Amino acid sequence: MKKILLLALLCMPFTLFAKEKRDDSKYLAGAVPEVNGQVIFQQTFAAENKSQTEIYNVMKAYLQKLTKEENQLRRTQIILDDSVKGQLVGRFEEWMIFKKKPFNLDRTRFRYMFTINCTNGQCSMVINQISYYYEEDLEGNNGRTYRAEEWINDENALNKAKTKLLWGTGKFRRKTVDRVETIFTGAREAFEVPEPVVKPKATKIIK
Repeated sequence: MKKILLLALLCMPFTLFAKEKRDDSKYLAGAVPEVNGQVIFQQTFAAENKSQTEIYNVMKAYLQKLTKEENQLRRTQIILDDSVKGQLVGRFEEWMIFKKKPFNLDRTRFRYMFTINCTNGQCSMVINQISYYYEEDLEGNNGRTYRAEEWINDENALNKAKTKLLWGTGKFRRKTVDRVETIFTGAREAFEVPEPVVKPKATKIIK
């Protein structure tokens, strides 16, 4: 019995290590792009056989849906809506939650601009002006603001070898990359209209 307990204790650290091990490869060098010193996420996708107006209408509905998500705060709003030029801009402030447990809530206000440009057969998206308001008090004051350029870029969020995320800023980088990916993926999927389900016709029974 003692041997079994000893073996269990010896294996425990390895088990804990296995649970804590995380694959951060997608968040390493290059995951947070910079253009002229500014953190800018960009993506363009094709919407074949769609006019500028059709793409604009789909993206406007998608942008409105984003602004109404549960984690959005009162500053979130659409600040540009130009149907003629096919342009949309949303200013967002939302909760980014790192940990949510009883008596332990770790979160930050995540702020960014989401710009959409629609043309015939194509949609371009940009997310920039990213910042975080962190460690605020219960009244929402006395927090600290961190700009993406000084917080989640390669220089500030990775070790010198660019092989690991740093402990403090790494969680911001992970969550930001995941959130941007979710937004861009949602935009593309907004054009994927499911095929209508055709119900089989009832067969008449002739007596």
